[in-house]
Amino acid sequence: MDHTADKSLNVSVLMSELKQDNLEMQNVMKKIRDISTKSNILALNSGIEAARAGEAGRGFSVVATEIKKFAEQSLNASKESETIINSIQNKANEIIAVRTVDMAFDTIDKVDRNLFERNCDVQAWATFDAIKDCLLQPTAESKQTAQSFLKNIYNIYEVYFDLFVVDLSGEIMVASQSQGQVGKNMSDREWFKETIQKKAVHVTDMYYSAVIGGYTMGYSSPVHNDEGEVIGVFTTRFNWEFIYDIIDRVKLDEKSQLYLINSDGYVIASKDRTGILERKLTHLKAVEKVLSGREDRGYVLENNQIYAFCLTEGYNAYKGKGWSVIVVESIV
Repeated sequence: MDHTADKSLNVSVLMSELKQDNLEMQNVMKKIRDISTKSNILALNSGIEAARAGEAGRGFSVVATEIKKFAEQSLNASKESETIINSIQNKANEIIAVRTVDMAFDTIDKVDRNLFERNCDVQAWATFDAIKDCLLQPTAESKQTAQSFLKNIYNIYEVYFDLFVVDLSGEIMVASQSQGQVGKNMSDREWFKETIQKKAVHVTDMYYSAVIGGYTMGYSSPVHNDEGEVIGVFTTRFNWEFIYDIIDRVKLDEKSQLYLINSDGYVIASKDRTGILERKLTHLKAVEKVLSGREDRGYVLENNQIYAFCLTEGYNAYKGKGWSVIVVESIV
């Protein structure tokens, strides 16, 4: 049994119940205030009627005075109770907020770990002989060997749209899936130029690729010969849908929302899968805080909602792309 998942579910349920209890508590306090106010009005009217009755109403006047005292004491006690309850509610909201920040951190951490693995993949595969041989000796046989190798990777890992071997001129030599791309020149693409110039792994931001027909990220690694010279580029296209394996496991109630945003504030993943690369969240105070660099992690209480945020920390050699997770929780 996955005890981590159970714990996450229980906390989510408790948070939802706590919000409901807060609302019911507010309704109870309103009823108490109404009763105290009506009692006070009743005592006032009773005093007036007792005064009109003169001597005959003197006894009732005493009762009216006691009712007034009781109403005032009840109202004062109600105000004191409300102050204490408001304090409890504020602390409860803070507890919910802290837990929501934990959710944001846990989500971005899982995303980082996943993308770190993709970062490792491309570097490791760029060292395989089948990749190097087709660049050093681009014969039909060496290309076929490389293509078989790429197809095996594609089938085993399942998280990629495609994998390519590109020579120093920018020409695609081998593709695992999109054979129509073989022979096309990529020398004007930023990922190719950056990988060659810096002789290091280059990672794109998330984007929509018309070639593969989906949202993706490109991981590109230089390929070296035995002397350490760059002889080409090995590049992969990650299937962004697999990020939702992480997003969908986050336990939130129906009114809550979760967004993964890029460094410009655009939504690149969300619980409801809407607004991808179209909706911008820079109008939110929480987003403004995290993107400005003022805070890496925290929350903002605004319009009866908690906006928790957490900036990527990267993972090991993968430094991240400046993304953040925003979790929105209602507190009413």
